Amino acid sequence: MTEVVDTLREPWTFEFMQRALIVAVVIGVVSAVVGSFVILKGMAFIGDALPHASFGGVAIAFVLGANLQLGAAVAAILVALAIGFIGNRGTIRYDTAIGIMFIAGFALGLLVVSRQDGYVVDLFSFVFGNVLGVSWTDVWITVGLGGLVLAVVGLFYKELLFTAYDPSMAAASGLPVNAARYGLLILIAITVVIALQVMGIVLVLAMLVAPPATAQLLTRRLPAMMALGAVFGVVSAVVGLYAAWYADVSASASIVLTATALFALAFLFSPQNGLLRQAHKWEPDRSTEGAAGDA
Repeated sequence: MTEVVDTLREPWTFEFMQRALIVAVVIGVVSAVVGSFVILKGMAFIGDALPHASFGGVAIAFVLGANLQLGAAVAAILVALAIGFIGNRGTIRYDTAIGIMFIAGFALGLLVVSRQDGYVVDLFSFVFGNVLGVSWTDVWITVGLGGLVLAVVGLFYKELLFTAYDPSMAAASGLPVNAARYGLLILIAITVVIALQVMGIVLVLAMLVAPPATAQLLTRRLPAMMALGAVFGVVSAVVGLYAAWYADVSASASIVLTATALFALAFLFSPQNGLLRQAHKWEPDRSTEGAAGDA
């Protein structure tokens, strides 16, 4: 028993693992809450576009000697607002606007990087993520921004909820639909920035989509979806960090693969929507067929 306890405690005796755990848990919770709206609105593509587009801001901040996360935040918010503005014109679909801004932002980052001599290690850490390398300053920034996002969601929950489910009815009820749309895009952008340095550009989308998508297979109520998604996000963080510690693999990738594994389990075994449940529903009743044949 003592060996089991020591095994469970060992990773958290190191300060860098404590920092990684706090940051990963915050990201898991915030991503699940905001990601629930992303899932409901069918906007998963934007979770991939904003991290890539923000790479341009990261690259420019690096060249100017400014804070990289600030550069990412400015770029992500500007791109999110641009996507909302172009999409609201009605002549271009949202996915088209997302694709255009995604390409432009990432290409800008590559252009800036191509002008730098040698391999820019600090810059490319944003591409692959490094949850084990966060400082206490990164932790407090993540906690602060995460708390801000959750507070805004709580304050404007009704507006975000009605806009996500039925924008036309929300507008008819007098709710500020456009403001809610832009507000949601900004919340997604901030969430992306929170996760960017930790998970990396390539893996941010997984944490924004996988936990709430897993929850959606188990419930249709938004509050329950957010709560379950947050639980799955936290479990992914803890299990992923354990796996990274004992298997000596990438922590960010391990967290994402854990979240993906949870989705796969829910996809297969969900009591209401699981693949095996659906297969059982459609399985023909052999006993009835036999009785009909005998008749």
